[in-house]
Amino acid sequence: MSSQFSLMHEKRFLPFFLTQFLGAFNDNLFKNALVVLMTFQASRYTDMAPGVLVNLAAGIFILPFFLFSATAGQLADKYEKSRLMRLIKLAEIFIMALAATAFALESLTLMLTTLFLMGTQSAIFGPVKYAILPQHLAETELIGGNALVESGTFIAILIGTIAGGVMIALPGGSAWVSAVAVLVAAAGYAASRGIPQAPAADAGLRINWNPLTQTWRTIGFTRSNRTVFLSILGISWFWFYGAMFLSQFPGYAKDVLGGDEYAVTLLLAVFSIGIGVGSLLCEKLSGKHVEIGLVPFGSIGLSLFALDLWWASPVVGAMGSGLPIGTLLSHATVWRVLFDLVMIGVFGGFFIVPLYALIQTRSAESHRSRIIAGNNVINALFMVVAAGLGAGLLAAGVSIAQLILITAVLNACVAIYIYTLVPEFLLRFIVWLLVHTVYRLKVTGEAQIPEEGAAVIVANHVSYVDALVIMAASRRPIRFVMDHHIFRWPILSFVFRTSRAIPIAPAKEDPAMMEKAFDTVAEALAAGELVGLFPEGRITDTGEMKPFRPGIKRIIERSPVPVVPMALRGLWGSTFSRKGGPALRKPLRRGLFSRIELVTGAPITPEDLRVDTLQNTVAALRGDQR
Repeated sequence: MSSQFSLMHEKRFLPFFLTQFLGAFNDNLFKNALVVLMTFQASRYTDMAPGVLVNLAAGIFILPFFLFSATAGQLADKYEKSRLMRLIKLAEIFIMALAATAFALESLTLMLTTLFLMGTQSAIFGPVKYAILPQHLAETELIGGNALVESGTFIAILIGTIAGGVMIALPGGSAWVSAVAVLVAAAGYAASRGIPQAPAADAGLRINWNPLTQTWRTIGFTRSNRTVFLSILGISWFWFYGAMFLSQFPGYAKDVLGGDEYAVTLLLAVFSIGIGVGSLLCEKLSGKHVEIGLVPFGSIGLSLFALDLWWASPVVGAMGSGLPIGTLLSHATVWRVLFDLVMIGVFGGFFIVPLYALIQTRSAESHRSRIIAGNNVINALFMVVAAGLGAGLLAAGVSIAQLILITAVLNACVAIYIYTLVPEFLLRFIVWLLVHTVYRLKVTGEAQIPEEGAAVIVANHVSYVDALVIMAASRRPIRFVMDHHIFRWPILSFVFRTSRAIPIAPAKEDPAMMEKAFDTVAEALAAGELVGLFPEGRITDTGEMKPFRPGIKRIIERSPVPVVPMALRGLWGSTFSRKGGPALRKPLRRGLFSRIELVTGAPITPEDLRVDTLQNTVAALRGDQR
C-alpha cells in the first residue's frame, strides 16, 4: 500500500482527517436537506419561487467566505491551531443545535441564519485546515496528505448530500436531519481533541478586524510570491470549472439524459469518485514529492474529457424523460458520459492536489494561513462568477452541452495563459512525462541532496536527457552547466532556458563564454542554489566514463561547497544515448518504460575533494550497469 494510507494510522493526521471529513459531511447534510425542503415545500415558508430561494441560500452560505476569510487567516497565524480547531468544532455543535431549533419551529429566517453561521464556520476553518498540514507532515508526505484530504472531502460531500436528501424526505425528516447533524458535530469535536499541537506562526500578530481592509491586505499577501499567486489562480480556476459543471448536473440529468431525480446523485457520485481516485493517484505519480508537472497533465485531461462529454451528450429530449437509473444504464451513451465525468474528476485531482501542496511549501510560514485565506476569498469569487456566467449563458439560450464546450475551451485558454506566465509548470510536465513514458525511473539515496544551501551535483554523462532525469528526481531546482550547442534543440532549449541552465563552451572555441560560465556558477552557489555538472564534458559514445576534467576543482576552490556524487544507470543504449551512432537514430529502440536508475552518494566536503577520487566514487555508484 502507498504510504499515504499509512497516515491514517498516525495520530498527527487521523484526528485531523476525521475532523475535516465529519465537518464536510455535516455542511452538505444540512445544505442539501435545506435545498430539498425549499424546492418541494417552499410554499410553507414564503411566497418566493423555489429557484430564487435556493439561489438565495447558496449566496448566504458563500457570503461569509468574503466577509471572514481574511480574519480567519489572521487567527490561524496568531494562535495555536489545534486549539482553534477545537473551538471551531465546539461552535459547530451549537450551530447544529440552532438548526434543529429552526426545523422544529419551521422558521425560514432561522434556517437561513444557521446556513450563514455554517458558512462562517467553514470560512474560519479553511485556513487552519490547510496551514496545519505542513506543520505535522514531512515534505514527502504533503502530496499524500493533501490527496487524502481532498478525496475524503469529496466523498464526505457526496455522502452528506445523499443523506440530506434522503433523510429530509422521510416522515419526520427534519427531526432525523437535526439529530444526525448534532451527533456528527459532537463526533467532529471529539475527533478534534486528538489533533496534536501546531504552534502559532506569528503569535505577536495584531488582528485587524476590519474585513474590507484586511481582505485587501490578505490578497496582497498572496501576490508576494508570483508562483504561489498563480497557483492560487489555478486553484480558483478549478473551482470555477467545477462550479460550472456541478451547477449543471440537475438540468443535465433531467433534460439531456432524461433521468429521474436519482440521476443527479449518480452524476455527482461518479464525479466525486473520480476526484478521489485522481487525488490518491497523485502520490504515486509524483514520487511522494510536490510535483507540479502533474498540473499541466491535469489541465489537458480537464479539457479533453469535457470536450468528449460535449460530443457524447445526446440531443435534449432524445433519451426520454423520468427514466430510472437502470434504464439509463442500458444506453451506451450514458456509460460514455459517466466515463467522461469520472475522468474529469481524476484529472481534476491531478490538477488541484499539487497546487495546494505547492502553496503550502512555498508560502512563508509566518503568513501561510493568511495566504490560504486569500486563496479562499479568490476561490469564492471565481465560484460566484461561474454561477453568474452559467445562469447568464443559459438565459441567453445556450444549451447545457454548449456550456460544457465553452468551459472546456476556456480551460484550455486559461491553462496556456498560466503556463506562459510560469513556464516552470510546463518544464516540470516535460520532465515528468519523460520519466513516466520513455523511462521508468528508480531513485536511490535522494535524501543525500541537501534540502537547503548551495551544493554541486556531479554525475556521469550518458545521454542528452541526463539533466532532465536528475531534475525529475530532485526536490529542488538545479542549474545545470550545459554545452551551449544543446540550446539549439527546440524542446531541450526550452527546458534548459526555463531552468536557468548555464551555457558553456570549450576555451578553444569561446574563452569568454567559458569564463562567464564559471562566474555564473560562483554567483549561483553564493546565492545558495544547486548547480549540476557533468565533469566528463561530453556524452559517452562507448558506454564507459570519460576522464573527469579539472573544472570541478576550479569551481570548488572558488566556492567551497559540498559535492554530491550521482550515477545514472541503464541509460546507455536508450533513445537519447549514442550507442550505435547519433542519438535518436533509432527512436524507442528499447520501447516505452525502459528501466533506469539514479543513485546518489554521500556529499563530499570541499576539503576532501579530489578529481580522481570523485570519478572513482561515481564509477562505484554506477557499478556494472551502464
